[in-house]
Order: sequence, then C-alpha cells, then structure tokens
Amino acid sequence: MEASTHSEVPTGRALARRAVEILEDRKGENLLLIDVTDVSNLSDYVLLVNGSSPPHLKAMWNELQHTLKQEGVHAYRKSGMPDSGWMVLDYVDVVIHILSPEAREYYALEELWPEAPHLEC
Repeated sequence: MEASTHSEVPTGRALARRAVEILEDRKGENLLLIDVTDVSNLSDYVLLVNGSSPPHLKAMWNELQHTLKQEGVHAYRKSGMPDSGWMVLDYVDVVIHILSPEAREYYALEELWPEAPHLEC
C-alpha cells in the first residue's frame, strides 16, 4: 500500500490557527480569535481581522480562499464586497470576518459573545 502524500485537512482550532497565519502574512490588523464552542451551535471559532482599505480586504479574502483551497479546505459560504467594508468566509468550524476598522467598530461583533474566551493570535 502506498503512503499518502496528502496531509490532513485542518478543521476546528487548527483551521483557525492556519487562517491566522495566512492573515498575518497578508498584514491583517487587530486579529481576534473567539472560541464560541460553548456559546454557539453555528460554529466553533470566530476570527475577526481588520484591513486598511478595500484592496487590502480583497487581498486577504483572496489569499485565504486560495491557500486554504490548495490545502483541501473550501468555504461553505461567502458574502460581502470589499467596498462594503465587511466580508465573510464561512468554513463551518470557523467563520472569518474581514472588516474595515469603521465596520468593525460599528458592528462590534466582539460584543456578541461576551462570555466566550478570546484566544491569543
């Protein structure tokens, strides 16, 4: 039997950590990983990241999808446009919000799960 040349597809916390790495490489700002496992039945982790401009938001969005797809991870749902200041990639275990600083302040997503632990990025 031949040994597999494919590594395991990341899920859960491993996927969240991988997304953090990709976003840090793309100069994402104010990354915040929230463990919503015990407070939400929709996802295990929520990752928030700021971008400095619509092109920066788009670059992070594209890089996340491209890199994760190469690693065997496909977004379940996608929403938003760079000019709106808020884009979402739903990987089921991890929901990633790519926001302008203004949208992040306005929507205050961090406050939706006050009892959920914030993990170090």
